[in-house]
Amino acid sequence: MAPLGPIVMSAGKKAALASLGVFTGVGGAIAYQLDQEVKADMVLHPPHLNWSHSGWFDSLDHASIRRGYQVYKQVCAACHSMRFLAYRNLVGVSHTEAEAKEHAEESQVQDGPNDVGDMFMRPGKLSDYFPKPFANDAAAAAANNGAIPPDLSFITLARHGGEDYIYHLLNGYCDPPAGIELREGQYFNPYYPGGAIGMAPPIYNEIVEYDDGTPATQSQVAKDVCTFLTWAASPEHDMRKKIAVKCLLMYSMLLAGSYYLKRHKWSVIKSRKIVYTPRVASS
Repeated sequence: MAPLGPIVMSAGKKAALASLGVFTGVGGAIAYQLDQEVKADMVLHPPHLNWSHSGWFDSLDHASIRRGYQVYKQVCAACHSMRFLAYRNLVGVSHTEAEAKEHAEESQVQDGPNDVGDMFMRPGKLSDYFPKPFANDAAAAAANNGAIPPDLSFITLARHGGEDYIYHLLNGYCDPPAGIELREGQYFNPYYPGGAIGMAPPIYNEIVEYDDGTPATQSQVAKDVCTFLTWAASPEHDMRKKIAVKCLLMYSMLLAGSYYLKRHKWSVIKSRKIVYTPRVASS
């Protein structure tokens, strides 16, 4: 019976260490969760919205993309550039080729040199990118109280929260709470880091008149421009989901064949028993 002592002690130590590890892990998880719940933050995190394109098999609303481009052109383009987007990108998505050409020709683009070496202005073409509102960052800062408006080409991918953040930022302007002082030219928005933003409230009811007759409420305008910016940042959105559906269909067929092959070829090997019989030396 003497050898049983060390074995019992070893098992007791293992149980104690296991219990200590479990209590430490659970305690750490509870402490972290409590810290996250009581953490005070000056930034209001945007809640997730149920977008029409949020589902795994949902595509972008192309009518909304068209309206969102109209909002960008008539409202946002005065300050924000989209230098990575060309007029040709609109063809087949929100506009026909003729409509995209018409929009491109409304802008004047510097080209050249001509035969005598001078630069000249010409109407835009489908291959031209969206015009910039300012010649350079210095001009942009001078016109916006020192703040440089960001380029919107990939803004939904560059901000935490994506289109949810943009939507709530556009609709989140309000009066500052007591104790918050803003400098001249600043506005309070709880969704913006720090709360003080240099952009005035950009949208309101009926700021544009949609070509398709959709009521241009503030929430509708924000929704449409967010959908447009989502497409601009991820123009492959719909194609990516189409390819995913095709891949899932192919994988489902391959899975059935793989399961049959596994049962047919490996069931015997999996269930067999190998017994080693030592060789008995002959006397």
